[in-house]
Amino acid sequence: MSQFALTLEQRELMDRARRLAGEVLLPLAEAGEPGRVNRPLVAALGQHGLLGRLFPGIGDGDSGTGAGSRQVAALDLCLLRESIAQVCPEAETALALQGLGGYPILQSGTAEQALAYLPGIASGRLVMAFALTEPEAGSDAAALGLAAEPGGPAGPDGDTWRLTGQKLWISNAPDADVYVVFARTTRDAGARGVSAFVVPADRPGLSGEPLEMISPHPIGRLDFDGVPVSAGDLLGERDRGFRVAMRTLDLFRPSVGAFTMGMAQAALDAAAAHAVSRSAFGATLADRQAVGHLLADATARVRAARLLVYAAAGAYDSGAGNAALSASAKLLATETAQSAIDAALQVHGARALQRGHLLEHLYRDVRATRIYEGASEVQRDIIAREVFAQARSLLDAGEGTDGVR
Repeated sequence: MSQFALTLEQRELMDRARRLAGEVLLPLAEAGEPGRVNRPLVAALGQHGLLGRLFPGIGDGDSGTGAGSRQVAALDLCLLRESIAQVCPEAETALALQGLGGYPILQSGTAEQALAYLPGIASGRLVMAFALTEPEAGSDAAALGLAAEPGGPAGPDGDTWRLTGQKLWISNAPDADVYVVFARTTRDAGARGVSAFVVPADRPGLSGEPLEMISPHPIGRLDFDGVPVSAGDLLGERDRGFRVAMRTLDLFRPSVGAFTMGMAQAALDAAAAHAVSRSAFGATLADRQAVGHLLADATARVRAARLLVYAAAGAYDSGAGNAALSASAKLLATETAQSAIDAALQVHGARALQRGHLLEHLYRDVRATRIYEGASEVQRDIIAREVFAQARSLLDAGEGTDGVR
């Protein structure tokens, strides 16, 4: 497969995902309560094998070996997210949140942790959440303040800690069954003093509440009042949890772009259908050059962004990816999608602003993607660092130029 062409199997995966989204997932999403976890929807994602694509080889009877023994293909993740989002963004978000919360266990968990959690995650029985962001630690994830203080004598699993502090804007909180929580185990150590823990929701001292946001997916606050965790809950090595978080985000960042591409395509399809059927001033909107050029420009940019997303995912799968390429894909795709949905809304006019309209829904959903998993400004910083590092390397090798002949 070239980075610009999908195989027959990949196209069939997308077709099947879109079909399931329309026939099975969309009715479940519409029956759910906005802002709360939709458990029938998550269960359906597992029942129809969509979650299984994120956790290959994991089933209810699987023994699980943990420690990164199985890996999801980044391109498969992108194709699934794009296809489902084109029909049902709520289902796409439910799928992505299971992946985001479960992948740290897949790539860093022990065999015991894999066996305890992964079958339930892949089947949709256990709802997951990825608890990284805090009130004072958003884009600067290394500034985490949630404290993991020594919690008394060591138990059978070794060291114990008590988690105290707060997490904010956590997707699936407070309804999730299990949280992957990032806490500070060594003070004043920046990224080097953060550890990752898997924390069941029924641990004493853990509470939370939902937050009302412009996007309808579940999101909330978590409060930790001396929540007990032990070495058996530790994901990976102590003080190396930041690496667990970044490895997860490196995989998921291009797929955030794929999610927005699905929403953008749905918006452009709706705008085109409206333009060919809507008459104004004696002709259809499709006959108006201004409308045609607006949608043509949006379509060209979406196609370009989609190719960059696929290229970044393909590079990740081949081992040739890097943070700057993933950042480029997320930046271009999310910014492009918001612009495309805005253009589609402009073609529709006031009717698209009405609560419940597809474009009103997409317009609210797409906005957050430019913030979470690294805001657009953070992605630009990552890209700029690579640009200047390459320039310095060339200058040091005597190959660079400042433009003077």
